[in-house]
Amino acid sequence: MGKGRYREGSLEAPTRHPVAWQSESFYDEAALFGELERVFDICHGCRRCFNLCNAFPTLFDAIDESDSGELDTVPRSVYQKVVDECYLCDMCYMSKCPYVPPHEWNVDFPHLMLRAKARQFKEQGAPLRDRVLAATDQVGRLAGIPVVAEVMNFVNHSSAGRVMLEKTLGVDRNAPIPVYHRRSARKRLSGQLDAGEKDYQAAGTTRGRVVLFTTCYGNRNTPEVCEDLTAVFEHNRIPVTLASLERCCGMPKLELGDLESVDRARQENIPELLRWVNDGWDIVAPVPSCVLMFKQELPLLFPEDEDVQTVAAAFFDPFEYLFLRHKAGRLVTEFADSLGKVAYQVPCHLRVQNIGLKTRDMLQLIPDTTVDTIERCSGHDGTYGVKQRFRAASEKIARPVVRKLKQLTPDYFTSDCPMAGEQIAGLAGDTKNVHPMTLLRQSYGI
Repeated sequence: MGKGRYREGSLEAPTRHPVAWQSESFYDEAALFGELERVFDICHGCRRCFNLCNAFPTLFDAIDESDSGELDTVPRSVYQKVVDECYLCDMCYMSKCPYVPPHEWNVDFPHLMLRAKARQFKEQGAPLRDRVLAATDQVGRLAGIPVVAEVMNFVNHSSAGRVMLEKTLGVDRNAPIPVYHRRSARKRLSGQLDAGEKDYQAAGTTRGRVVLFTTCYGNRNTPEVCEDLTAVFEHNRIPVTLASLERCCGMPKLELGDLESVDRARQENIPELLRWVNDGWDIVAPVPSCVLMFKQELPLLFPEDEDVQTVAAAFFDPFEYLFLRHKAGRLVTEFADSLGKVAYQVPCHLRVQNIGLKTRDMLQLIPDTTVDTIERCSGHDGTYGVKQRFRAASEKIARPVVRKLKQLTPDYFTSDCPMAGEQIAGLAGDTKNVHPMTLLRQSYGI
């Protein structure tokens, strides 16, 4: 297409095509590189995404520094560097690119990067350190052993331990890493919740009772958030229960391109969740990435699986669920405490769900509370921000958020994504990240 050429995009709403990952052509090297060249050339002529993540500067700098100043003299080795820098946040697709479907140019940059990651994983696998970081179920089960949890937390938060992690797993010694709780959310809540008949009432598109999918992170790293969610929902007369079985949603494996493992997670999670949906329950999860996995990625990876589609239709972001109840007149709006000034970072995987800023809207129902939103990426993005080779880029991506947070000087800083919140709070210094569900429970005084 050539540098400088630009064409206005479609005014129609973006749509998504299924990911044909089970076909042989999906992994064909010539076909893949042909599509990479086509899309990279379109991106080169547009450059609207230059300030989103490091994938685009990597591509554009390589083109500008090439012999011809065009894509045709960029080495193929650079293509993989671009792919490695993409952490599938989806923001280029949802907020910047004018050429997404139904535009005739049919650009889906994130899913093209996923295709390249999947081919690389199929051909070469992934380094052990990356597979360990993505093995959230296995690490979580280890953390459930009391002595192991104590050792893990000691190693993870000592200077010597951080040096060792950097050398063995490539985890940057300055990156935020979570605490592991031996008493998981599922253990804490299992004695309090049951699936018996409780009073509940449908409202709008909600059926009025929910299964809490705690997620790997919510279950092992922030169990208190799951407790806060349960308290808030039950305060609003929404019964909460736990599924009998829960496995990782598959997002860490998706980021690796390990689609077979994503499929295995689907085969365990979907039948269990479907049973609850068919029995009249909705589903919520406290981590936006996990909600997105069930609402968007699995339906696109398995478009012919009606069970996946059924579960996706019943899956909600928790604040989306509460605000739907509010619109139908079924939300408790008596609050005990105000929050004052709140700075709220909107995670990328929440923004791309196209549900609006429901967390902000819910917090603004609290009297004498104002919410300033920061709609920029935290740079954490799964395991990307903790890896030493990406740490500098991760901090650079987060810098505008940190700068805005310091300007706002809020009473509270919050983000729906606990990993994003910890990244931003850590870089800002003297700032504590408090989950919005914790803030909502605090305001209810429960």
